[in-house]
Amino acid sequence: MSDRNKLLSAALVVFGAAVCLVYPLAMLWPSGWAWHEGSPAASDYFLMIVGVYATLGIFMIRAAKDPAANASLIWFVVWSSVVHAGVMAWEAMRNPMMQGHLIGDVPILLFVAIVLGLSMSRAGTRATVAV
Repeated sequence: MSDRNKLLSAALVVFGAAVCLVYPLAMLWPSGWAWHEGSPAASDYFLMIVGVYATLGIFMIRAAKDPAANASLIWFVVWSSVVHAGVMAWEAMRNPMMQGHLIGDVPILLFVAIVLGLSMSRAGTRATVAV
């Protein structure tokens, strides 16, 4: 495995593990990680999102074994993180009660997108779609 793929694999494992920790992060810092008022556990919506992110995190960790074979998943993480950060930034600016997201999940999502996107580009890994 090349050094570029080692960096990409390490980033996938670290970010994948972090994504699996959305629930504890929301318990420790609700204004930066939860998307509603009150306890994170009080929202069915939030628990659904935690489940989706935990699943994504596990697949990111699995993708670290062979990033080239999982390029579409990794590019999905990159672009969905950019979109998520954009929507959250808009909502945080629109709603004063959500401004904690501007220093919580918004910059983290952009950081993940930049690191994985640059790592994928440097590794020369492009998304392929089988039809």
